[in-house]
Amino acid sequence: MEYNIIENKDTITVKNIKDFIPKHIFECGQCFRWDKQKDGSYTGVAFNRVINVKKEGDDIIFSNTNKRDFDDIWFNYFDLGRNYREIKQELAKDDILNKAIKHGQGIRILNQDPWEILISFIISANNRIPMIKKSIKILSKRYGEYIEEYKGEKYYSFPLSNVLDDLSIEEITNCGTGFRAKYILNASKIVSSNQIDIYKLKNLSTPDARNQLMLFAGIGPKVSDCIMLFSMNKSDAFPIDIWVKRVMEYFYVDEGTKLMDIQKYAQEKFGNLAGFAQQYLFYYARELGIGRNKKR
Repeated sequence: MEYNIIENKDTITVKNIKDFIPKHIFECGQCFRWDKQKDGSYTGVAFNRVINVKKEGDDIIFSNTNKRDFDDIWFNYFDLGRNYREIKQELAKDDILNKAIKHGQGIRILNQDPWEILISFIISANNRIPMIKKSIKILSKRYGEYIEEYKGEKYYSFPLSNVLDDLSIEEITNCGTGFRAKYILNASKIVSSNQIDIYKLKNLSTPDARNQLMLFAGIGPKVSDCIMLFSMNKSDAFPIDIWVKRVMEYFYVDEGTKLMDIQKYAQEKFGNLAGFAQQYLFYYARELGIGRNKKR
């Protein structure tokens, strides 16, 4: 993909960028360290950097960054090398997805850090997004490294596995993680001791990577697929939470269909684009409340 990029002091402007709407990207359930600002922009932290993203007309303005970091970090993070128009054209051949895509047309799947996403989605189990974000923020402030202060707020990196490994369950629990604290500590010990190299799992097939991820206590099929989709470039992964289950039963399969059968159906139907289909369907279902009454 080629972009018209303009660099000014501390900002990068990408002119006339298509298929990029910050609200769709940051509010589709894939990330927890982005916050909406009063001016409608979003500020987030990733890879030990703090960045602000704002849409102005057809342009996207990335503030508190430079061309080097944009090329080395943010281009890949925001998946700017992928042609989302082609993906949407293919998926839109399905009538339901055609409607879902129009509702969430600016979604892009972020390429996030596997370790951070592993712990973030362990925290997400049976949890609400505001509480997930709060727990991650506390963990980072207490046990991460200070990055910088930006527009009056201090930002911290996500704590490393060998740092969390040294904590007690009580210390992790006090970050608002609840019953998930024991799973976080377990994962930290596995990763810090190199029992599983989560950065190499992307090189495995999706089924093999899923099996490795489910060796971590507290990680099942849904969380493992989230980790693969949002940090390992496994675009055939299809995470199924309550909203995806509802929308799939509402439009595609019978009510009460087993989760493994829904996943098999989705991967057969959408193939290597299953993860993109999942994001459009998730956003569509959650924003409109589709499937709450279980009637078509």
